[in-house]
Amino acid sequence: MNASVLAKSCGPGRPKDLEKRAAILDAAKNLFTTQGFDGTSMDAIAAEAGVSKLTVYSHFRDKDTLFMEAVRCKCEEQMPAELFNADLKGPIREQLLTIANAFFALISSEQAIAVHRTVVASAQQSPKLGKMFWDAGPARVQEAFATFLEEENAAQQLDIPDARRAAVQFFCLLKGELHARLECGCGSPSRNEIDEHLNATVDFFLRAYAPR
Repeated sequence: MNASVLAKSCGPGRPKDLEKRAAILDAAKNLFTTQGFDGTSMDAIAAEAGVSKLTVYSHFRDKDTLFMEAVRCKCEEQMPAELFNADLKGPIREQLLTIANAFFALISSEQAIAVHRTVVASAQQSPKLGKMFWDAGPARVQEAFATFLEEENAAQQLDIPDARRAAVQFFCLLKGELHARLECGCGSPSRNEIDEHLNATVDFFLRAYAPR
């Protein structure tokens, strides 16, 4: 997704400001990934984006807000809202597999792995960082998927007594061993390994929540 499109989809702003906003978000994502949250200053973000610090603050009131927006935009870039539009006439398995592929691509990206490691490493010293990350990323994705499951459940495509619990289960299953290996730096899985894992996870989920 190019910078101007990302800026339009990830926040308000006058048209002439969209390019600067996108540049700030790109700089923030890069620096938070490589330097960590504490190691990244608003001055550094401004310099990386090629704008003044005043411009950064005019778009994002503080570093916390910018971090959350960067996480939110990354999630929306790879898992846009339309991904969770339930097609009640289409096959549920294909819809789940599409969501599964998008989610795994997101969490296995180098940026996502780096940010997650930073959040975990800072958990004791900066617990608010983990809360910000959770609210801006995982919580939003889980909520969107839970709404999708509720619609499919109402259409009797699935039989789910608790959609939010089922959403959490689905994403935890999708992470599985492959994501744990990535987190530990044990090498990247092959495309075939990923496909087998995602297909098996979707089938497992469907067996658990198939209409009775």
